[in-house]
Formats: sequence, structure tokens, C-alpha cells
Amino acid sequence: MGRKKGVPEFEETGPDDFDPANPYKDPVAMLEMREHIVREKWIDIEKAKILRDKVRWCYRIEGVNHLQKCRHLVRQYLDATRGIGWGKDGRHPSLHGPKVEEVESE
Repeated sequence: MGRKKGVPEFEETGPDDFDPANPYKDPVAMLEMREHIVREKWIDIEKAKILRDKVRWCYRIEGVNHLQKCRHLVRQYLDATRGIGWGKDGRHPSLHGPKVEEVESE
């Protein structure tokens, strides 16, 4: 049998008819928006895991020079972990504080 050729198609953005001011107006759009948020959150978590593995590898390889050689990976990892996760507060990621690049550019 095997798998079908090609890439699965996912909506890159949330539903167009979702109204954040009145989310219960259209229950189908609300559920699609929830699925979109969850999918994006899982993608961010998996990216952070990949960066964490790269940091571990760099620390192991570089030894005592890890502070200079792995600094860029650590910054990427810290930026990737900021605002993701399944915290109790359930805030939207835009409400979690700015990322480092946003603060440095201001």
C-alpha cells in the first residue's frame, strides 16, 4: 500500500470568518481557530526541542569554549522558548512579553 505521495495540506492561517470579539458567534470557526492555535503551538515546541538538541551537542563538542562558540544557539533557543508552552494562564502568545529582537530593535 504505502503512503500517498506529496505533502499534507494545512491552512497556514486561521479561519477568515473568526471574530475574536464574539468567538461563539460561529462555533465551527471557533473550533478551527483553536485547532490552528494548537497546531502552531506544537510547531513552536518542536522547533525549540530541535534547538535544545543543537545546544546540547554544541556544549558537548566545544567543552570549555562553549560560552563563545554556542552563544548564538543559546540565544536562538531562549527566543524560541519565550511565549510557548501550555501554561496555566492560557494567555495568547502575543500577551507574553516581547522577544529579544523586538526589544533590541526599539
